[in-house]
Amino acid sequence: MKRSILNIILSILVLSFVSCSTTQNQNANTPPDAHINLGGPRPAGQNNVLQLAVDPIPTVRVAIIGTGNRGSKASRRFTFMEGVEIKAICDVREGAVKRTQDIITGRDFPPADEYVGENAWREVVERDDIDLVYITTDWANHAPMAVYAMEQGKHVAIEVPAAISVDECWQLVDTAEKMRLHCTILENCCYDFFELNTLNMAQQGVFGELVHVEGAYIHDLRGQLRSTTNWRTPFYEDYTGNPYPTHGLGPVCQALNIHRGDKMNYLVSVSSDQFGMTQYLKDQFGEDSERAAKEYKMGDMNTTIIKTEKGKTIMIQHDVTSPRPYSRLHTLSGTKGFAQKYPNPGIALEPDAHNFLKKDEYNKLIKEYEHPFITEIGEYAKSVGGHGGMDFIMDYRLIYCLQNGLPLDIDVYDAAEWSCLFELTEISASNGGIPVRIPDFTRGDWDQLDGLKFAK
Repeated sequence: MKRSILNIILSILVLSFVSCSTTQNQNANTPPDAHINLGGPRPAGQNNVLQLAVDPIPTVRVAIIGTGNRGSKASRRFTFMEGVEIKAICDVREGAVKRTQDIITGRDFPPADEYVGENAWREVVERDDIDLVYITTDWANHAPMAVYAMEQGKHVAIEVPAAISVDECWQLVDTAEKMRLHCTILENCCYDFFELNTLNMAQQGVFGELVHVEGAYIHDLRGQLRSTTNWRTPFYEDYTGNPYPTHGLGPVCQALNIHRGDKMNYLVSVSSDQFGMTQYLKDQFGEDSERAAKEYKMGDMNTTIIKTEKGKTIMIQHDVTSPRPYSRLHTLSGTKGFAQKYPNPGIALEPDAHNFLKKDEYNKLIKEYEHPFITEIGEYAKSVGGHGGMDFIMDYRLIYCLQNGLPLDIDVYDAAEWSCLFELTEISASNGGIPVRIPDFTRGDWDQLDGLKFAK
């Protein structure tokens, strides 16, 4: 009897051990990106919104949510455009709303309705006299606000990044498809003069077949660490990867015709350890200060490599803590030539591609391939201002396309593709730089369009 009981106990222990070992092996064999939605069948009743065009809106009625730095400057740019009404402005801070109102009325525009409070934005997007909701809040609110605004029948334009998770990216895509509405990301760097001109060159074969491209956001923002209210800093405490990929990624994706004949398949991302933020805080507040003792997870430099379906490579970097000059790199490398904006704009072409073009040759080439947007409104954009005029061109094109019932330059799939790196780079960088798959947000329709074409 005792032996029977002992055998039963031993059997239970063996089974428990095998079960635990099996579970551990299953966990060990589960890829860190297994939870990522890569894009299954499109929900019933939905169709893609590639080249989506809606009825013309002769007068675009705009609501601006988030009237800090970017929202207030956008309000000023809108006052230089015909056929735009700023109907409402909203922020959690009354002072920010008042300052933006002063900008609007100071330009002899009718005053906008003012909304203040954590949930006041919901009242704004529920109004029936708004066509476009322009979202310039902190990152965490971008996607939730955009989704709700589209559910209320509004087109949306979202500051960068448009979302901070892959699930949020899918929510933007599915809502835009379901509602048949525009959802664009406000990626101003796509409208920088060098980026536009070299895009035009790439589209006309000046560089041959593009093989490798590079972009970056390298910007010394350590001064923000002195603030105790800056909303970016908390991200640095718990996140590593590239939280701000779109300035560098957007323009080079356009050059490679991403989801217009090619698609991004997977990425590998590696971050350095964190050194710069701690050193800066020690220098500012003292070696033994509480601020200097705070731990930050985000590495100083993140480097991400992406491989596309057509065999091209993309390199994207992020560094906001190193004492170095600003750079977005913007490199286009092809079988017949090369272009790079930083540190100094330069172009090299066959048969003498070992050397950059001389100044007169460079200027002649730029003039020959000047992008139509620059020819049309470049000088006016410079006079209005906004990062040298690219912000104005971005807003001008958005309003022009809405007014004329044309597809937008930048669609919801761009917004999702460029923003999804927020989460995907963290997965890779946190797991030894493993390859991580990138979703196809078009659900198989990435090759339906023959290259990027701007509506006229």
